[in-house]
This record gives sequence, C-alpha cells and structure tokens, in this order.
Amino acid sequence: MSRDQDFVTLGHGGGGLLTQRLIREHLVRLLPAGEAILNDAAALEVPGARLAFTTDSFVVTPRFFPGGDIGKLAVFGTVNDVAMRGGVPQWLSLSLVLEEGLPVAEVERIVASIQAACEQAQVQIVTGDTKVVERGAADGVYINTCGLGVIPDGINLAADQARPGDAVLVNGTIAEHGMAVLLAREELGISGDLVSDSAPVHRATRALIEELGPDVHVLRDPTRGGLAAVANEIAQASEVQIELDERSLPCREVVQGACELLGLDPLLVPSEGRFVAFVADQAKQRGLEVLQSQPGGAEAAIIGRVTEDTGGRVVLGTSAGTRRLVDLPSGEVLPRIC
Repeated sequence: MSRDQDFVTLGHGGGGLLTQRLIREHLVRLLPAGEAILNDAAALEVPGARLAFTTDSFVVTPRFFPGGDIGKLAVFGTVNDVAMRGGVPQWLSLSLVLEEGLPVAEVERIVASIQAACEQAQVQIVTGDTKVVERGAADGVYINTCGLGVIPDGINLAADQARPGDAVLVNGTIAEHGMAVLLAREELGISGDLVSDSAPVHRATRALIEELGPDVHVLRDPTRGGLAAVANEIAQASEVQIELDERSLPCREVVQGACELLGLDPLLVPSEGRFVAFVADQAKQRGLEVLQSQPGGAEAAIIGRVTEDTGGRVVLGTSAGTRRLVDLPSGEVLPRIC
C-alpha cells in the first residue's frame, strides 16, 4: 500500500477497487497456485463428486431492515454463492459473534429468521460456533457462514469463462437491497417504500443450467459493489469487453429516484436476490424465458453482450445515446450493507 493507504478503511470492504487491491496485493498469496481468479465459491474435486464450497461474513447495519435481517441475509447470501458455481446448496455452517449486552430477544429473533430461511432454501445447518465479545466490540452481532453443495456433471462456471458473443442476462430488478438497507438507517432522514430483494436464487440457476447446460458460462451475484463491480471483475478475468445497455437495465422507479436523491449510481448498489448470467448468444432467448418463468423473475432481462475487445473494460450505452466506461467504485460507497 502507498503511504496514504497504510491503514484499512471502510472503502476496502466496499467491493470495489480498494477491495481488489487489498485481496490481490495482500491476501491472494494464501490461495493455491492457479487460483488467482476470485469466484464466489471454490470448485473442489473429491472422489465421486465436484463440490462448490464458500464462506462469507455478514456485518449489515441495521440488523433488521425492510424485507429481511442479518440472519436471513446470511443464509441466502451463502446459498447464492454456492449457486454461482453451479452448485446445488445443501449444507451450511453458522458462527455467531455476539456482543455483550445484546438482548436475548434479538438473538431469538435472528435464530428464528435463520431457521425459516433454511427451510425456504431447503438447506441444513450442520455445524457452528458461538463467541461473545466485550461491549462495543461487535456492533451487536456478526455472522460467519460456510456453504457446501454438489456441482452437476459437465458444469464449469467461473469468472474467466465469458466469451465474445455471449449475452448478459439479469434475473430481475437491481439495487433494491442496498437502497432498502440504506434508507433504513435513520440518520439519513429519508423514508421510502423499498424492500430488500434478498432471496435464494439457486432454483433459478438450477433451472437455467438444466435448460441450457454448457451454454451457461458465468453466473455472478451483484452484492458488494453492485453490477458495476461484478461486470468489471468478469471482464478482467475473461479478458473481454462487456457492453451494457442502460435502457434494458430493470430498475424500479422508486429505486432510481432514491439513487438520484442520494447521488448514487444504481450500478454500484448491491442486490442480494439477483444474479447475472453470461450465456451463449444462441441460447439467450431460451435463457430469458427460463428466468422469467421463475418466481420473482417477471422482469428478467437481456442487458448486454460480450465483445472481442481484450481490454477488460465495461462500457454502458446510456439512455441518452452516448457511451461511457463503467469503472469499479474507488472508495466507500455503501459500507456495512451485507
């Protein structure tokens, strides 16, 4: 790090450029050789099966927000990361870091939410851990999870698998989770009828894979850093250019309005029940029909394409008819959102 980056900042956790630098310059050395491409989950070869394995931590504030809470988010976020490698999620671990003074009623409420989310996603918590830290050390509760699922034969999804000619699809409207959590923070003094999009997506990804098979090349969920971050990561990993069409991006008017009020770009705002799929051009219409047939998928859309340019860039065709580069967020945009 340069002298002005001698300390970790909130921006290092935002999913953008600072996050990438922290990982690539200081953390990626921990991975096995050849695993520098960072995916939502690892694909592990074991006798008789391929497994998707992921881990995640959740530090959202406030802990309860319209459409969800930290417990629900932990389950669905982990399930979705397994699904992004094509895995069928089955087992989770759950670790709770509780702060001294947290009301036991809140613990019960979070645990009940976790249980309901597991039932909805049809996964099991099979192991876990609990720690308690002194007052002021954990902002109430932090949750860490691991997820494990089986990857079907013939499926090899990864961030470096986007190919020129691929179509880019999204399974629904974007940016609702981030804006719902942001507006739930009372210090902003802004109210709005927004609900988090937090939801498990593995049934939709499984339906897409079953229909299209190897024509599905990449799946990613736009959590930290939003669609801008995952599109840039895929463009760089696959050494392609991704061209998005602003007019095709599904975004609710209330979300667009809230973003404009706060000076935010919806492309940078996280979703927790959405994913982008890069599929072969000849399969894009079938893929769209599959996504639109899934619960909550009526507004799924084709939002872009992959070109042969090897610059690793993301370009947005705007509603005004111009084109602009979509960069990674360079600093703190929405901290503590997941």
